[in-house]
Amino acid sequence: MSDVLGPDYELTVLPMADDYEGKVVASLVRRRASAPATGRAVLYVHGFTDYFFQTHLADHFAAQGTDFYGLDLRKYGRSLLPHQTRGFVRSVTEYFPEIDEAIRVIREEHGHDTVILNAHSTGGLIAALWADRVRGRGLVQNLVLNSPFFDLNVSAGLRLAADLLHGPLSRLPPRAVLPLGLSTAYGTSLHREHYGEWDFDLEWKPVGGFPVHAAWLAAVRRAQRRLHGGLRVDVPVLVLCAEKGLQLRDFAPEAQSADTVLNPEQIARWSTRIGGHVTCVRVPGGMHDLVLSPEPARKQVFAEMDRWLNCYL
Repeated sequence: MSDVLGPDYELTVLPMADDYEGKVVASLVRRRASAPATGRAVLYVHGFTDYFFQTHLADHFAAQGTDFYGLDLRKYGRSLLPHQTRGFVRSVTEYFPEIDEAIRVIREEHGHDTVILNAHSTGGLIAALWADRVRGRGLVQNLVLNSPFFDLNVSAGLRLAADLLHGPLSRLPPRAVLPLGLSTAYGTSLHREHYGEWDFDLEWKPVGGFPVHAAWLAAVRRAQRRLHGGLRVDVPVLVLCAEKGLQLRDFAPEAQSADTVLNPEQIARWSTRIGGHVTCVRVPGGMHDLVLSPEPARKQVFAEMDRWLNCYL
């Protein structure tokens, strides 16, 4: 099936078991290698308020003979169904079946023997926990994490409050929304209709983000505490994050040279808890989604990925 990204992209809908909101699907988008095939594949997992649209990332790997796959998780982007609450889950483990199925398709149906799991932000947190669950099975050979969501970018007091309230939060109705306000600094710094250079679907990735539901936040916090306690991922891991972070509500020019969503200091700190073989790289001028950073930060991100994969793949 053709995809919204054009003729170079193939879409496969992955049926999932129904959940508490009804029917569930995930979406696997494939960009075939444009250079002689190497047998390698990249599986990309997006973050919160996101979906796969980064065609330049796919092109980069395709030019090296690597098939690229973007996975739209349940209730995001291509996978969002009319009856669903956008981005909502009660546990990050609900995403594991679509990663399992995507890996199965890539390895068994498409014949790839080497798989790199590349994940951004909340996807990075999900990918780390998934990789810990499947350790010893050889399903992926590397993890490349782009600004993974390893901690809440809030004050220590608010973080403690979130932890103390995680039980009550998880029991609120699914559509209960936390009154966190609306920040447009990041979204407007990216989209070309505002201050950025990128084109993406503003229904699937609105500049103000998705509402944050209490049960979703409780689920994320449980996952973060699990990671903080230490994982045992048994493949080499590359963690990339910005050199500096910045908290803004509205756009300012500095938003295009810093992470305005997460705190890179926290990412670097908690990266050591993933497993025994972790490389952490801080990128000067990098934004939250590092591959959407302006040049030259974006070039450095691709160079770091290539150099690291050449060493450890």
